[in-house]
Amino acid sequence: MPSKHIYTFPPSQTSSVSISGTDERFPVNRIFCVGRNYEAHAAEMGVKVDREAPFYFTKSPSTIVETGAQIPYPPGTQNYHHEIELVVAIGSPCSNVDVPSAHEHIFGYAVGLDMTRRDLQLVAREKGRPWDLGKDFEQSAVISTIVTVEQCGHPERAGISLEVNGDMRQLADISDLIWSVPEIISDLSKFYHLVPGDLIYTGTPAGVGAVQPGDHLHGEVVGIGAVDLSIT
Repeated sequence: MPSKHIYTFPPSQTSSVSISGTDERFPVNRIFCVGRNYEAHAAEMGVKVDREAPFYFTKSPSTIVETGAQIPYPPGTQNYHHEIELVVAIGSPCSNVDVPSAHEHIFGYAVGLDMTRRDLQLVAREKGRPWDLGKDFEQSAVISTIVTVEQCGHPERAGISLEVNGDMRQLADISDLIWSVPEIISDLSKFYHLVPGDLIYTGTPAGVGAVQPGDHLHGEVVGIGAVDLSIT
């Protein structure tokens, strides 16, 4: 029989996300995020879109927080930003998959908020350093309930929006994505063995901005769902 591991302290609990229409949960393995995937957002950030290949960064699975949460304003920042995104949940293994076959590996879709310590991200960008301090921090990957492909299909056009205290901040369509969902999956699978439990935040449209304690955020992707967050 295999030996039983004895841990110095209890291992961390697996992060997971609720699935629409079931009591089952989606265990989160990794979180990939696509940067600069809407041209207008790249412009507002003062950078050009790299049309040769998608650009990625990651967040830790432990950063996941589900819709409806109340979270504190994070430490170390004076410029805390919202970024509304379509999220793709991977449901079967794939490696070096071609674009036409990429849809076969999608479990479902969700709505996400890539919360960002913008001041820390910009300092890192200016110095050519990784974005971890600006992107990969506690409770920075907010997500709605996952809707399965059987429930929603594979949306190619759908309104994506974000309101703060009822005021519209971000409004676009997922058809504006520079790199489509199948193209992102195909490209990522050239560098990683994607597995069930991987999440892909596909990028944010223009209109990102700062939030403060007391603000309420409401984001939607039409036909997929909504995500709500309150900052305390």
